[in-house]
Amino acid sequence: MVPSFDLWAKGSHKGTPVVVKMENPNWSMFELEGPSEDDFLIGNTPTGSREKARGKNAKQLTWVLLLKAHRAAGCLTSLGSAFVSLGSAVRRRVASGRTDADSTSSNENKTVKTRFYNCIKVFLWLSLLLLGFEIAAYFKGWHFDAPKLQLQYVFTSPYGVRDVFDWVYTRWVLIRVEYLAPPLQFLSNFCIVLFLIQSLDRLILCLGCFWIRLKKIKPIPKQDAVADLESGENGFFPMVLVQVPMCNEKEVYQQSIGAVCNLDWPKSKILIQILDDSDDPTTQLLIKEEVHKWQQEGVNIVYRHRIIRDGYKAGNLKSAMGCSYVKDCEFVAIFDADFQPTPDFLKRTVPHFKDNEDVGLVQARWSFVNKDENLLTRLQNINLAFHFEVEQQVNGIFLNFFGFNGTAGVWRIKALEESGGWLERTTVEDMDIAVRAHLKGWKFVFLNDVECQCEVPESYEAYRKQQHRWHSGPMQLFRLSLPDIIRAKISVWKKFNLIFLFFLLRKLILPFYSFTLFCIILPMTMFVPEAELPAWVVCYIPATMSFLNILPAPKSFPFIVPYLLFENTMSVTKFNAMISGLFQLGSAYEWVVTKKSGRSSEGDLVSLVEKKPKHHRVGSEPNLEEMKADLQQEQEQKARKKKHNRIYTKELSLAFLLLTASARSLLSAQGIHFYFLLFQGISFLLVGLDLIGEQVL
Repeated sequence: MVPSFDLWAKGSHKGTPVVVKMENPNWSMFELEGPSEDDFLIGNTPTGSREKARGKNAKQLTWVLLLKAHRAAGCLTSLGSAFVSLGSAVRRRVASGRTDADSTSSNENKTVKTRFYNCIKVFLWLSLLLLGFEIAAYFKGWHFDAPKLQLQYVFTSPYGVRDVFDWVYTRWVLIRVEYLAPPLQFLSNFCIVLFLIQSLDRLILCLGCFWIRLKKIKPIPKQDAVADLESGENGFFPMVLVQVPMCNEKEVYQQSIGAVCNLDWPKSKILIQILDDSDDPTTQLLIKEEVHKWQQEGVNIVYRHRIIRDGYKAGNLKSAMGCSYVKDCEFVAIFDADFQPTPDFLKRTVPHFKDNEDVGLVQARWSFVNKDENLLTRLQNINLAFHFEVEQQVNGIFLNFFGFNGTAGVWRIKALEESGGWLERTTVEDMDIAVRAHLKGWKFVFLNDVECQCEVPESYEAYRKQQHRWHSGPMQLFRLSLPDIIRAKISVWKKFNLIFLFFLLRKLILPFYSFTLFCIILPMTMFVPEAELPAWVVCYIPATMSFLNILPAPKSFPFIVPYLLFENTMSVTKFNAMISGLFQLGSAYEWVVTKKSGRSSEGDLVSLVEKKPKHHRVGSEPNLEEMKADLQQEQEQKARKKKHNRIYTKELSLAFLLLTASARSLLSAQGIHFYFLLFQGISFLLVGLDLIGEQVL
């Protein structure tokens, strides 16, 4: 920029060309000429020159306005292109996608699944019919004063009607008032009570977590145990069995085996079992070869493969515990195939067992390497952060009990044996053994500051199947363990905690009221306005609970609204799973291994390689690398050929139901209800079209 006094002093200032690049790539570049001498020498110029200068100033202003218009147009075109991209994605999914009915497993009861879907379709078609009926009534003069209908209009004539339509609508209003509104309002009030109880429970848990942070309460092992571990001389180094169960998990086997083989523990005091349930010969060969390599480096590791895969993971662990050499071990650490513990994992967990003979389990929390991969993984991180830091930490500190997570934990083998060992009666064998150990008097320790890296599902299909197993299994277990809980010789408070808080409130009531209240009752109250839901139930309480849920993951605060909507969307899957588990339906015993992407702890393995001395491995290294390359190429070709987008019929049906109800809410001017139904319907629509999570090209 040239100073102003220089401009006045020099009479031959030339304009500087200014190049302006538009933000939107659809617009070209413009070259504007800078101010000339006539633009500044206005006071000493004739009238003609003044007019010329004014014209040039106007021209410059016009250019500025054009630039702003171009920017605004660029924003509009960006939004337009975003909507076009979204529309093309929807069209592609509808054209080439498969419905969730195409992926029904062989052991799932198709009749029950179809019945649940048909029930939702009935609500959808009924709501569409009522919407048309209500719109016609609105234009006939039947106006609403939210949420109560002006019933005096029904009796405006001696006979209460003016024509056939009015007579039909009058009968409909009376039916609503007399027969539909009372039971719907009763069910609504019942769900509100459950909602308040569950919200109170969550608030108490959050207060407990706040108290733990305020007082800096955490489990502390015996000082002599820690000192012994650090000194390494005649210390507390019990024999530890490390188990890694896996099944056809080609993406992560190498990372997990490498992580457990680098655990910092005396080699004579650790035995690693790789429990391979894979039915793919190539995967078996790769895992076996990886184990052989670590054996050549002196690691005490064995490979076990079952020919008959009875009992899934529980059967695999039960079979491994039957080996003769297990009797020499005092503790067992379990890691799923996608979990990679840090080298000091055993040094930070095992000391909590010393001089605490009543401690049966030490559980570490999970951390996720792919939590920022997409919107789905971010929302899962919010949920699981609350589960570990609030639920499990509070229950571990104040009750010495929580549900075992199935991995990243160390068990006292004596506690497993006294509790009956691993059983194949449910799909949540981890929760099963935890409940039975608690009934035997064993205490659990949760370490919130010890993390074990893993990954969360990146696709909605994988997440949906995982949640189905996680919510049907507890209901199976509740049916099976209820008699044992009642007969157990434990305190009444512990029985109350197990039956009401652990099972009913957090495993059954939560998905029940979430689905019933927000996905069925709320849209129905739009068509039966005599039954109403208060605004604080629809907006304020859910917003408060979502805020509490997101506190353990404060960086995820911008996703608080999507989290609230997505949790209600997932209530369909959770409710369906809860019903199938409670009544022992076909899909209750469905077990699908969660799809892994292989992202976990790649950086950790690099650091492990840098820290550890490099050993010269022997074996068929070139052949193995060639086999891995062929396998990767085969997987890529298979993904390109057989990978399809899913279209989820239940979610889509509920999306149309909620959007229809939101349109109906406009007639009664229910503002907060309209916005909630609209955005919740859009959330169901995005999930139903598989537009969340891993995107398929």
